[in-house]
Amino acid sequence: MIQHDKILNLLGLACRAGKTISGDYAVTNYLKKKTVPMLFIATDGGTDTTEKFRRLAVKKGMRIVNLYTKEELGNAVGKGQNVVVLLADGGFARAIDNVMSTM
Repeated sequence: MIQHDKILNLLGLACRAGKTISGDYAVTNYLKKKTVPMLFIATDGGTDTTEKFRRLAVKKGMRIVNLYTKEELGNAVGKGQNVVVLLADGGFARAIDNVMSTM
């Protein structure tokens, strides 16, 4: 299995464990209250949306992962297409960081 797929598999596990938040509205509301360790932004998302979330992530000091399309992110979390997915668990974020460091 290539590293690219390992990250998506870990994201899927985090989703099944209830450690992700996905979708524009849900992510925006969650970020108003809390900070999370990692934010996934789709490479093919709209410019306004991706820039909005990129600014929020930088402001809150979150790690940004910009490697996947809307469809890939959506498939990983069991939905159609998602431009943004928050990873709200430090353990899963560290595991993904470890995989990314070997890429």
